[in-house]
Amino acid sequence: MSYEFRELLRKVGSGSHTSKPLTRNEAEVATRLMLDQVATPAQIGAFMIAHRIKRPTADELAGTLDAYEALGPRLPATVNQHRTVVLSCPYDGRTRTAPVTPVTALVLATVGVPVVLHGGDRMPTKAGIPLIELWSQMGVDLTTLSLTQSHALLNETGLGFVYLPQHFPAAHALVPYRDQIGKRPPFATVELMWSPYAGSHTLVMGFVHPPTEELAQATFALRETMDWIAIKGLEGSCDLARSRTAIIGISHQGQFERLLLHPRDYGFEGEDVELDDEATLGDRLLEVLSGQPTELMRTALWNAGFYLWQSHAVDSLSDGFALAQDLFSTGRVLAKLNDVRQCVTRLGQGLAYSHSSAI
Repeated sequence: MSYEFRELLRKVGSGSHTSKPLTRNEAEVATRLMLDQVATPAQIGAFMIAHRIKRPTADELAGTLDAYEALGPRLPATVNQHRTVVLSCPYDGRTRTAPVTPVTALVLATVGVPVVLHGGDRMPTKAGIPLIELWSQMGVDLTTLSLTQSHALLNETGLGFVYLPQHFPAAHALVPYRDQIGKRPPFATVELMWSPYAGSHTLVMGFVHPPTEELAQATFALRETMDWIAIKGLEGSCDLARSRTAIIGISHQGQFERLLLHPRDYGFEGEDVELDDEATLGDRLLEVLSGQPTELMRTALWNAGFYLWQSHAVDSLSDGFALAQDLFSTGRVLAKLNDVRQCVTRLGQGLAYSHSSAI
């Protein structure tokens, strides 16, 4: 048993009247002790549920992120040092609405904006379809790439993926506790704010509840994270909804602004596309990449236009929609997917990566 961890557990788990928040340093120490499995299973489970009941503070989240940065993987900056977009979606996936996050990533990569995604396999308690399965359905197996290979993929195609079981096994080892305690621990919030990328980037985090965004803003301030976007997205993802106003918070160089986008003002108002049969999601996304005029295509255009604008690939939101439509109709996004497929295959075969083909 870790007596050091026991003292930290006592501090957060002493009840509503006597428990106290951890300092940033204490939260980092507690996270390290859990990631390194120095704390016992009983201690880890108790901490997770006690911390959820108490609710985390910005200092505690900052400390946990400090530990993630110290112990976790980080993709190095791309060869050309281009500003990257990191899309942070809930690891427990989607169960109600059809996701378009992979399509958004491919659109950005097509115009030379690198994108980093991260996540794992099916994760309790929601156990929705995760990003890694969506890519697999689209013919891209990202589960076997080493971190070095994932960086090569990012350099060559503009797409990088940090896969928890392969690249951060210490964090992956904590996943079963989520099932055992039956609740999402504060680690699920940390993952939305974590960036496994070392170069210049803008972090995009999805969220559901407004307090999460407020907590993120305070946490980012403590960690001097100046460039980030918070999206009240579909099921807490980075995907903008079409059935309601998009509530967006944008921090650029530390200056925060609120953005409200009404889909009806741009001709995109409609019901959010239901998830339906998970097994057909890949085919439906491929239809979008092929330029077929489905309702999911409208969702993809709504999102692609926004992200093209926010990544400074275009000067206005309207220009983003026009460019996205052209990219789909001319087959350039589908061609990017094929590039990613071929690169993953080549990397899996151990063939050398050439910097001459870098984005």
